[in-house]
Amino acid sequence: MEKLIECVPNFSEGTDSAIINSIAEEIEKIDEVKLLDVDPGKATNRTVVTFVGTPQAVVEAAFHAIKRASELIDMSKHKGEHPRMGATDVCPLIPLSGITVEETVRYANQLAERVGRELGIPVYLYEYAQPNKERNNLSVIREGEYEGFSKKIKQPKWKPDYGPSELPVRSGASVIGVRDFLVAYNVNLNTTSVRRANAVAFDVRERGRVVKDTKGNDVHVPGTLKEVKAIGWYIEEYQQAQVSMNLTNVNTTPVHIAFEEVCKSALNRGMRVTGSELVGLIPLQSMLNAGKYFLKKQKRSIGVSEQELIHIAIKSLGLDDLGEFHPDKKIIEYCMRKDSDSILQNLTVKAFADMTASESPAPGGGSVSAYLGALGAALGTMVANLSATKKGWESRIDEFSDWAEKGQVIKDKLVKAVDEDTAAFNRIMAAFGLPKNTEEEKKTRKNAINLATISAIEVPYKVMQLSLESMQLIKAMAENGNPNSVSDAGVGALCARSAVLGAHLNVKINAGGLSDKTSIQTLLDDAEKIEKQALELETAILGIVNAVIKKG
Repeated sequence: MEKLIECVPNFSEGTDSAIINSIAEEIEKIDEVKLLDVDPGKATNRTVVTFVGTPQAVVEAAFHAIKRASELIDMSKHKGEHPRMGATDVCPLIPLSGITVEETVRYANQLAERVGRELGIPVYLYEYAQPNKERNNLSVIREGEYEGFSKKIKQPKWKPDYGPSELPVRSGASVIGVRDFLVAYNVNLNTTSVRRANAVAFDVRERGRVVKDTKGNDVHVPGTLKEVKAIGWYIEEYQQAQVSMNLTNVNTTPVHIAFEEVCKSALNRGMRVTGSELVGLIPLQSMLNAGKYFLKKQKRSIGVSEQELIHIAIKSLGLDDLGEFHPDKKIIEYCMRKDSDSILQNLTVKAFADMTASESPAPGGGSVSAYLGALGAALGTMVANLSATKKGWESRIDEFSDWAEKGQVIKDKLVKAVDEDTAAFNRIMAAFGLPKNTEEEKKTRKNAINLATISAIEVPYKVMQLSLESMQLIKAMAENGNPNSVSDAGVGALCARSAVLGAHLNVKINAGGLSDKTSIQTLLDDAEKIEKQALELETAILGIVNAVIKKG
């Protein structure tokens, strides 16, 4: 697995597009880095930039962005609603895949040391990168903000981790560290009162508030949400107040739960929520979880498409309250995906048929088998959803919703396999095109062909497994689902069975290109068993289907 780090620097400029674009361009110059999002805020006068890449490339891109910000942003003239202490106020590194927190901490130190040494900017480490637990909290480090930092920095206990112990007037100081994935999330209120927005923020944030008891003593009252930081503020641009939250662990407190808690608190205080706003990016799973949560509240099946779940999440959270919400720009996995990953998936039905019928060898039988499997799973899922909404079957909604959810997962994997099969074929053709002039080149070419061929076997084998799995869903729907849709279950079984047999043909023909089948012999044996099971299930399902049709 490739090592990937996400970096989300916050720059103290949210209005001058020339400055913002110049900083973003520094990031885009670096190879092995992808700029995902640039999110400026006028009222906060702050821009949150998100990019992803290999560790060393991320460090390089972050350094040049920090350098450019220090050249273009004058903190002595900066005003904004958000707490800040420098031109690059905070620069967190977040381990995404293939890399540990400990490794990421080393890269954070490398970046911080270089910023301090080459740019003369005082740098404080925070969260996982800061070994001193008394100064690892961002809000504690930033206390006093830019205006008070020239005195704070001279205190022995606030000596920077890297760089000078003098505050540069222009650039200010920076905080660099390592943290978990954080979702910056604002909830909009129908008030202009910062005091009332803060009251809601104190209700929900983990830190809560301090109140006086009957004896005049300070008593700490914690908030309702774990691992949530929150403040209230007024946004001139929107002419309304917001509860601004950092969800530092969306597994502990998901976005939809934070939204619901703010709604409850606002209502109790005579206000209501009008919508919400994401600052930066959000993981796909967070949006899917939100969609499922609100569908369950509506007593509807959660086994709908990914697109429908996202649509429900957007509408339920009011993410389009302040402007159009673009999933392709706000969901991290969507920002990272490549066009080449879904060329066939994005074709119309006619275009896919036309491309298959052309003189090109791909897409061929493997991709068509995967598509057949997807159609079979889709039909089984349809019957599950129709059964979940059948009048008089309300008590069985969870049963059919669970089946529909499983069907959606299988269907989505099979749809992806449509492109994966063609990509595997293309890798074989590319391997055959490698030079073979020297013995070393011949060896390299042979190894590449072998690896590509194994991949071209594994994809249709996966199609066989998934299609067989879908037949269990289809059988359950034929037996227990809405009888008015039993013929759809039967067609689904025929599609799934054909997908298994078609994919098996591709497994066998590709295996014929291997000189040594020892490493995949178990796979080949299992493929034979899967085909036999599929044929048996087809017979059983069609027997059930025809019996229901005859009876009814």
